[in-house]
Amino acid sequence: MADTTHFRTIIISDLHLGAGGSKAEEVTNFLKSYSCKKLILNGDIIDAWQLKKYGVWKRKHTMFFKRVLKMIEQNNTKVIYIRGNHDDFLDQIIPLRLGKNFQIRKDYVLNSGTQRFYVTHGDVFDSITSNMKWLAYLGDMGYTFLLWLNKFYNKYREWRGLPYYSLSQKIKQSVKLAVNYMTDFEEKLTELARSRSCDGVICGHIHHPAIREIDGIKYMNSGDWVETLSALVEDFEGNWSLLYYDQQIKQQKKPDNTTIIENFPGTEKQVAFSGVFLGRNQQII
Repeated sequence: MADTTHFRTIIISDLHLGAGGSKAEEVTNFLKSYSCKKLILNGDIIDAWQLKKYGVWKRKHTMFFKRVLKMIEQNNTKVIYIRGNHDDFLDQIIPLRLGKNFQIRKDYVLNSGTQRFYVTHGDVFDSITSNMKWLAYLGDMGYTFLLWLNKFYNKYREWRGLPYYSLSQKIKQSVKLAVNYMTDFEEKLTELARSRSCDGVICGHIHHPAIREIDGIKYMNSGDWVETLSALVEDFEGNWSLLYYDQQIKQQKKPDNTTIIENFPGTEKQVAFSGVFLGRNQQII
């Protein structure tokens, strides 16, 4: 029997269901292993941009939503779906509430212990996406090409016995413009959280998982399920950590039947990221 760890909150973003690089099976397996009281789907869950062009909706994408519905049924999980830029078709229906446990929103304020967090996908401050959408589409095509190229490159590396390597993330870390964009993105979102009288901000969008503090405001990014396969999790004491899919695989090998974590490591033990990007096969211990 697989380990089951129960959290107060799980936040995932940027699944890009319908796109070729989406790790739909992995994220579904992840949610089968971890139950929670509240699940926040923080944008770009469905990739409408890819589906309009050459993406394909597959059974494994549907299975993800079936798993979410089962979490509602079995654990009474409350699900908050935040609209992202790739699933901007939701603008036509938000805000929308379906029953007591499922709602679709533009943003959300999450109470965590004594703190308040402003939850947004993050594209609100993406001037390229907001004002020059054709350029955003062009960037999306470039990212898709890098993922396609990365797949073949890593097959070669696997044949050579080498670990997984992310071309797109290497470019993000190396190109000054990309680094400056991410820094500006983080700072602007923390300013927005402050203006909303919140203690922190939780976002996705840039596929860069992080937990860190900026000018007294906590900044957290849940990463993505295209390359990093990461999630933000909150324990019952209000402590936040980043959890990676590779960690789950490692934990499932343990002999214990059930592990309920109510006191997850505090802030001083959390892994914080500041310009450090981890590939799929790297572990956090």
